[in-house]
Amino acid sequence: MSHEITFLPDGKRIAVRPGMTVLEASRKAGVAIRTRCDGKAGCLMCKVKSDGAGLSPPNDQEKRKLAGLTADGTRLACQARITGTACVEVPEDPLRAFVRKQLERQAEDDKLW
Repeated sequence: MSHEITFLPDGKRIAVRPGMTVLEASRKAGVAIRTRCDGKAGCLMCKVKSDGAGLSPPNDQEKRKLAGLTADGTRLACQARITGTACVEVPEDPLRAFVRKQLERQAEDDKLW
């Protein structure tokens, strides 16, 4: 039996085995989630947003590390395990966001001329 997880904003979907972490699933799907600690809940870089459906409840380590952020749907991709159909939003890489904003500004400036 497998479960489907969707990664936003890309909309990539992949079928995975139950119990796989969101981070493991993202790697399988080719979706980049930043991490420095290789999935040990040490760097807190792998934060994603979820409505909670299809994911395991936050474990004690995740609750301690996120200090209340789980209430707004923030999860650590390295700790959240897939238990059903799930959807997570992956934040945009900071460098990619900067480049995108620069390109948008340039496009707006080009329209003015």
